[in-house]
Amino acid sequence: MRALVAVRTHDTIVLSPAVLAEITEVVSHLKFARAISPDRRDEIVELLTAVAVWFEPRVPVTDCPDPDDNKYLELALASDAKLIMSSDRHLFAMQPWREVDILRPAEYLAIRQ
Repeated sequence: MRALVAVRTHDTIVLSPAVLAEITEVVSHLKFARAISPDRRDEIVELLTAVAVWFEPRVPVTDCPDPDDNKYLELALASDAKLIMSSDRHLFAMQPWREVDILRPAEYLAIRQ
């Protein structure tokens, strides 16, 4: 949550419908149920969407070993992002991707605080 607040302060959050759908699904998974209450999940989604700039990627990307993660690369390309914040091992293994840094939340906090 601290990383999300820091992003809102220092950078621009970009989203696509596909990325938001996956984020919403992931934070709703049973494995997070013990750690994140339904109200907290709603708060996370609200923090993301309240100030997000929306993009609808038009250029398909197939660079990621996990095809489901290509939507994040497509969004980065469409928005001309300089950074992707993720804990996904497939994305993180690609660091950097086309000159886009891919940082874990803790790494992002370390450079922004």
